[in-house]
Amino acid sequence: MYIEIDFNSDEAIYMQLRNQIILGIATDKIAVGESLPSVRSLAETVGINMHTVNKAYAVLKDEGLIKIDRRHGAIVEIDLDKLRSVAEFEDELKPIVAKAICRNLSRKEAHKVLDEIYDEYESYIG
Repeated sequence: MYIEIDFNSDEAIYMQLRNQIILGIATDKIAVGESLPSVRSLAETVGINMHTVNKAYAVLKDEGLIKIDRRHGAIVEIDLDKLRSVAEFEDELKPIVAKAICRNLSRKEAHKVLDEIYDEYESYIG
């Protein structure tokens, strides 16, 4: 698993890590059922604190994207609770849509961007 952290970014390192793991799952570079590296291993490989990796894994667990097993570590396991997924998506999308409106993006432009992102990720798995 290849992870690249931008230490100059305003985005928190644990969120960068979380986002890259989500992108890996979405693009099928990380498969459902696959074990993620141990906290210690990933921290050493990326050059970050183990607590940062722990925090990213905890967020992914809370979001229903991984399970954490004491013996097997973090394993990709998607929670397919559709109602929960829709509610979370809506909550995460609201500030993004608000920002798009503030920046004068039209509904049509926003839909076009969303469609392009879906097309990109579906091309990896479809």
